[in-house]
Amino acid sequence: MIHFVLHDAKDTVAVVVVEGVKAGMALNGWIMDEDRMTRLEALQDIPIGHKVALADMAAGDTVIKYGIDMGRVVAPIQAGQHAHVHNIKTKRW
Repeated sequence: MIHFVLHDAKDTVAVVVVEGVKAGMALNGWIMDEDRMTRLEALQDIPIGHKVALADMAAGDTVIKYGIDMGRVVAPIQAGQHAHVHNIKTKRW
């Protein structure tokens, strides 16, 4: 089963594509551009459609999704944690 999807192997977040992701679950992810799988442990519950962090990130780091800059980290994030508006903000304002 695929739990999350990312486009580029350099992405730092991926989209959860199933319901019921709970802390402690082993997750399978599909890297679309390379048509290969990757694995990650969920450190928190993550709702469908939300992002999971693929790498540890510090405040001020750039978040990469779909191979592009999609914002900056405002609170530390560990790989496997829920990445959303509480720890990522746009750089536009």
